[in-house]
Amino acid sequence: MKKFRKVLDGLTTSSPGATVGSPSCGSAAGTPTTAPTPKEIDVQETLVSENFQLCKTVRHGFPYQPTALAFDPVQKILAIGSRSGGVRILGRPGVDCYCQHESGAAVLQLQFLINEGALVSACADDTLHLWNLRQRRPAILHSLKFNRERITFCHLPFQSKWLYVGTERGNTHIVNIESFILSGYVIMWNKAIELSTKTHPGPVVHLSDSPKDEGKLLIGFESGTIVQWDLRGKKADFRIYYDEAIHSVSWHHEGKQFMCSHSDGSLTLWNLRNTTKPFQVTFPHGKIQKDARKESCKPILKVEYKTCRNSEPFVIFSGGLSYDKAGRRPALTIMHGKAITVLEMDYPIVEFMVLCETPYNNEVQEPYAVVVLLEKDLIVVDLTQSNYPVFENPYPMDIHESPVTCTAYFADCPPDIIPILYSIGAKHKKTGYSQKEWPISGGTWTLGSHTYPEIIITGHADGSIKFWDASAITLQMLYKMKTSKVFEKPKPGEGRATELVEEDPFAIQMVSWCPQSRIFCVVGISAHIILYRFSKYDANTQIVSLEVRLQCDSEDVISPSENENNPSFSEPGSHSPQPHHHHQHPASPGSRTPEGIKDSIPCLKVKDRAVRVPPGYQSELVIQLLWVDGEPPQQITSLDINSAYGLLAFGNCNGLAVVDYLQKTVILCMSTLDLYGSTDPYQRLTRSPRRNRQSTSGLTELTDNQQSIDMERSKSPTSDHVNGHCTSPTSQPCSAGKPRIPMGPEGPRLTRRGPGRPPFRKAQSAACMEISLPVSHTEGHASRRAMLQQLHGVTMYSHDEHHSTTSYCWSDRESRENSFTRSRSSSVSSIDRDTKEAVTTLQFGESYGRKNDVLPTPCLWVGTSLGVVLLIPMSIPTDQEERMEEPVTMGVSGAVLMLKGSVLRFSFLDCMGALIQTPYEVWRDHNAPEDPDRPRRRKLVHFSPSSSQDACGDGHLAVVCSERQAKVFLMPSQSCLFVHNITESSFVLRADVVSVCNSVCLACFCANGHVMTLSLPSLRPLMDVNYLPLTDMRIARTFYFTNGGQALYLSSPTEIQRITYSQEMCDNLQEMLGELFTPIETPEAQNRGFLKGFFGGNAHTFDREELFGEAAAGKASRSLAQHIPGQGGVEGMKVAASGAVGELARARIALDERGQRLGELEERTALMMTSAEVFSKHAHELMLKCKDKKWYQF
Repeated sequence: MKKFRKVLDGLTTSSPGATVGSPSCGSAAGTPTTAPTPKEIDVQETLVSENFQLCKTVRHGFPYQPTALAFDPVQKILAIGSRSGGVRILGRPGVDCYCQHESGAAVLQLQFLINEGALVSACADDTLHLWNLRQRRPAILHSLKFNRERITFCHLPFQSKWLYVGTERGNTHIVNIESFILSGYVIMWNKAIELSTKTHPGPVVHLSDSPKDEGKLLIGFESGTIVQWDLRGKKADFRIYYDEAIHSVSWHHEGKQFMCSHSDGSLTLWNLRNTTKPFQVTFPHGKIQKDARKESCKPILKVEYKTCRNSEPFVIFSGGLSYDKAGRRPALTIMHGKAITVLEMDYPIVEFMVLCETPYNNEVQEPYAVVVLLEKDLIVVDLTQSNYPVFENPYPMDIHESPVTCTAYFADCPPDIIPILYSIGAKHKKTGYSQKEWPISGGTWTLGSHTYPEIIITGHADGSIKFWDASAITLQMLYKMKTSKVFEKPKPGEGRATELVEEDPFAIQMVSWCPQSRIFCVVGISAHIILYRFSKYDANTQIVSLEVRLQCDSEDVISPSENENNPSFSEPGSHSPQPHHHHQHPASPGSRTPEGIKDSIPCLKVKDRAVRVPPGYQSELVIQLLWVDGEPPQQITSLDINSAYGLLAFGNCNGLAVVDYLQKTVILCMSTLDLYGSTDPYQRLTRSPRRNRQSTSGLTELTDNQQSIDMERSKSPTSDHVNGHCTSPTSQPCSAGKPRIPMGPEGPRLTRRGPGRPPFRKAQSAACMEISLPVSHTEGHASRRAMLQQLHGVTMYSHDEHHSTTSYCWSDRESRENSFTRSRSSSVSSIDRDTKEAVTTLQFGESYGRKNDVLPTPCLWVGTSLGVVLLIPMSIPTDQEERMEEPVTMGVSGAVLMLKGSVLRFSFLDCMGALIQTPYEVWRDHNAPEDPDRPRRRKLVHFSPSSSQDACGDGHLAVVCSERQAKVFLMPSQSCLFVHNITESSFVLRADVVSVCNSVCLACFCANGHVMTLSLPSLRPLMDVNYLPLTDMRIARTFYFTNGGQALYLSSPTEIQRITYSQEMCDNLQEMLGELFTPIETPEAQNRGFLKGFFGGNAHTFDREELFGEAAAGKASRSLAQHIPGQGGVEGMKVAASGAVGELARARIALDERGQRLGELEERTALMMTSAEVFSKHAHELMLKCKDKKWYQF
């Protein structure tokens, strides 16, 4: 615990790079200030570095790009391998584990050691790995790297410790699972085939032991050759040469027949009595044509042949459909007797596996389900019912149903919100599922003691919103809504120009949710905002639509004669839209001006009729930005809503607008420049009028203001919004501009894209954006421009206070024509007049708008891409009746503060260091029946900065974080108490003030992958971990911090990764995770009959150790494979979950397992003793009965 004391009398201005805790202070203009109140601030900070540790907790969603599948029929757990080297292990709901191969090589095959708590993975880098599943975080025990051969197929017989490994060369090697060392026993391809064969049989595609005799190994080669190898005799029993390539082989449980699938869409059944030709050949989907030829069919990639006691056997296969039927979806075919059922899938089939009652391959299989792994889904089909229904999947495998475009994470929500959302969402669940329980039911999981309500919200490219219950590190769908229902379906030629119609016009860019008031707000890619209220009743509503003209006229930008402070927007009063928007503007009915340019129309058309809305979130207001002079509106970069004030604020790179959603009016609509008034910290210089005129008359550009290409190039790359917040630039030059497009006599061409309009046809989903970026601080800057424009293409500019003086010269022909150099230094005090300053973050709250304010008032904090913070005080009527009638007034000449880089986040603390919550309105159902005795009134909850500061006096602390630095200001004096430069070589993508361990801190995620936390208010570094280099924009758009030391991001287009940066949660993680392995008795093999048992039992059992051990087979060549010891022991466990509590938890688990095993051993011993006593008693009775009889009397 550290105590910080700061004397505020006579504070002087210091440099921006002042050290943490130094008494530095500065006002907006950089003049020294003296804080009149209070005399000192006494904050006891409780957070220390030991409170923080970063580790992954759990991964949700469908494994991205799956490649392999395995199932343990005794433990009933499922494993899925992926192309990126990940392995997901699934059991009952709550049992969900993610492992990652360090190499990142694709997983080719997975094999469980059935009921042993272990898993073998074969990867594309020709390495075998043995995973220990007897710990909650699996770790690798052994690895075996093949040096000279490529692995193609693996097979591990049940209850065997010898793994068969087939290779691309056609050889079969044998690996000891316990030591993970190669046996000297090798089945070479040239020994397996006949000497007279002139061609290589191809890679090994199948290995399996005969159900009838474990000493017989069936080897399938790709070319169509099948060999049964006698392991004892080291010779081939028979060889089959078929003229079609083999894809898979499946045995009949009696070991007398096996079935093969082939590349021509055929199935062949072979009988061991006669292997010269197949016993049966079928083309399940190949019909005989008129000319007596069969249709050509696709390959059957896999077949499974499973027997039943009371019915015909099942033959289940994937592929084999006719080539002639174009457009058919991928299918799984189930043949049961004469019935053939084709199950069409939504995605290609990667792998499938039939689940059977017994793990023994020589018993009647009794299949009860089939697991189908698709490219983007996991399906389990119930085989016990004739209509083959699917099981309802309890895992959140449909996160990516539509690509995820944004996320939000709320920890410690009101406890009643989850049950309410679940009850509403449950009414819309699909039906027709199997009534049986989910068959993948292995492992154990209990609700931990450290749980609280958590909700994750995902926005999607199709405009849908999903609410997920994320409590106790699980994920379950609560409620889904579609924002597209607010709009009419877009038709070609209507609304927007046909050449600009997006495939995903409703894609969600950001969301804002107030759990207390249950007000929800979404921002869409078509520059629209929708406000929702929650109701438990259905209703007929008329959606109110507002239109805002938040666009800069190009003439205002380039005209040299205009006054510097003349606003480039009309007065706010002229933009107060009416509730219905179709007939507001003269140009709207025709949607185009006489010159053919679209003007004053929105991108989408809101439904203008009353609509019936079900219970749940119901739309109340739609706000849309308008096209201006043929240019589409800039996308919205910031949003905040406050239910207590009844206000909604949003901004983009043109300016700021504030809407009163109670009165349905626009109360402010101004450019960012106009917000400064007389307090503009920059001297904005006009540009050469001649150059501007030339460039505007001759170009149709993709830049913000259609300015000349040389001016665009000279600019610093700027911030584009990441998850609703702007990221600012480095001082590297922009990439080359777009080619010039001559403008014909008819005027500008309509094919041009508007300012900042992204050149894509499909919504920029966070799930599908991948871009390689260097992470070094020298090379990373140039690519940052590309990275930021990859997000949305919105061009914005940022000011950096401390860059050294540099100039840029272009050497190519075009740059010589448009040469322009620009100096940027720490003393730069002016920027180009037409530079667009984007509004990057907004925050409502009780604060002091001016230095001389005595009491806090409602304020709007505005942060811009130039590192400027503006305070806008507001006057809001307090009486409920007056609030609905009197206008809200805003004064735009508030305080101005400065930071380096784009402003990302605001937060407020009282003078004791406690977080000040934003005021909110308590939720009330607007559609509930009226109660005459209890009239409905708004109930507001305010958290005044001075409410808990009797000893400290009035005032509060404002935490402001930009992409470069963080500052803490004392309000109302605006004195800078603390400043910390977060990064010099990178930039912050996400910053949040969060609650951790009953205190607060500032959490930041940087583009170079660092996750760091800073104490508040002193901004001491508490944690800095190089966690995750930013390799794609998906992470930047979806990273989200929340309270309780948790965060999340989209780790792949289909998966959400949750992490924690709290040491307390890391210590408790072991008990929160599910247990993969549970001690289960292996089912006994069926009794093989009295005569077989009496005359020696199974004559075909053999000792593999005797054949494959070092004593008999010798050692394998060292150059063939390299053994790599893993970290599955104590070291692996330390990596999985460090900390004393984690170690104790693991020790306790190990002791529990040992005690359980000892208990089982004791029970078995007691049963054996009882059995022995009974046997002894019967033997004694038999002896007494027979001792006096002669031999002939028996």
